[in-house]
Amino acid sequence: MFASLLIVFREVIEAGLIVGIVLAATKGVAGRGLWVALGVAAGVVGACLVAAFAGQLSSLFAGSGQELFNASILLVAVGMLTWHNVWMAGHGREMAREMRAMGAAVSAGQRTLTAMAVVVGVAVLREGSEVVLFLYGIAAQGGMTTASMLVGGALGLIAGAGVSALMYYGLLTIPAHRLFQVTAWLITLLAAGMAAQAVLFLQNGGWLQLLMMPVWDTSGLLPEASIPGRLLHTLIGYSEQPDGLQLIAYAATIVAITVLMRVVNRPRPVVAVAPAE
Repeated sequence: MFASLLIVFREVIEAGLIVGIVLAATKGVAGRGLWVALGVAAGVVGACLVAAFAGQLSSLFAGSGQELFNASILLVAVGMLTWHNVWMAGHGREMAREMRAMGAAVSAGQRTLTAMAVVVGVAVLREGSEVVLFLYGIAAQGGMTTASMLVGGALGLIAGAGVSALMYYGLLTIPAHRLFQVTAWLITLLAAGMAAQAVLFLQNGGWLQLLMMPVWDTSGLLPEASIPGRLLHTLIGYSEQPDGLQLIAYAATIVAITVLMRVVNRPRPVVAVAPAE
């Protein structure tokens, strides 16, 4: 029971962390709850499908189908997160003014909700498929009844949801005029970590064979398999043994998002209109 509790607890926290950042980043946008719920539902359905066809998926592309699939969904999430941050760079101030003035929703915010729903769906898909596959592996080993596994999973789900809620409400304590800045940086680091993880999947699948030597090893200080290590892995892309190409992908993602945000947020020159004669 403890094994299933720990697995579900860990994966729910990881998915809940991303959902909390998305909810905080879209604070004040009408309909965000519905879009996030749709993303969660799509992720759960996708996770069940991935778990059901895991064997067939792994056999594709000369046995590297699972790695290619994982890398693909992560790269889609990176694109959606980049789009959100760039969009918010141009509309964040407007939304903050609306929130302070009357708490009204900004209808234009619907444009970014689609992207964030995709990110939520990808997060739930990734963590949910891991839960199913891990629990299947535990069941295959024997020594645990179905009832104890279900009880442990339910307790892990409740505990993980509670911790995720605390993290979300912690983000909401940030003043409105600072909230968009904080969530923008969190989303930038989240995207960078996903890009680095996508590179690792492509390397493991044999699609990229460049700069694969580890640059450092911090497994003795903070193991990536520990709960703090997993949280940092989800939040900022922490890796105990990153290789050169992962670090390049991480840095390049941060630079690209930062540059795009500054370009979009650059003050536009005011063109003087000559008075009519």
